Amino acid sequence: MPGLYFEELTVGKQFKHPIRRTVTEADNVFFSALTHNPAALHLDEEYCRSHTEFGQRIVNSCFTLGLVVGISVGDTTLGTTVGNLGWDEVRFPKPVFHGDTIRVESEVLEARASKSRPDNGIVIFEHRGYNQRDELVMTCKRSALMLRRSAAPQ
Repeated sequence: MPGLYFEELTVGKQFKHPIRRTVTEADNVFFSALTHNPAALHLDEEYCRSHTEFGQRIVNSCFTLGLVVGISVGDTTLGTTVGNLGWDEVRFPKPVFHGDTIRVESEVLEARASKSRPDNGIVIFEHRGYNQRDELVMTCKRSALMLRRSAAPQ
């Protein structure tokens, strides 16, 4: 599923990404361990039962961010991005728990030609992740440096 070129990413374009993903305990534990995050909130079920408002472990928010953006790639930037320029306004209004199934919607908020790179344009996406109860669990704005169609490899 190829991504879209700069010219195809017009302001207001919306995506309801078809891929969904159920988050597992292994996802959370492996990600937390691989990133050296020892927080009991992600790893210690007994601690969470008695010391947190959630009563159970919550999924590492950096995993949630990566998952939501990753789900969007196939429809938006796969093979057509030069690279990410940044993530802004990252928010987690509700926690993600083991067993939650995440779906993603994206929207093009801004698109402009690059002043320093004539073969590229800059696109700002808003990505929104929802759980199986349609609760918003994550939002972010992602700035991407995109290829122009005229600069595509032949």
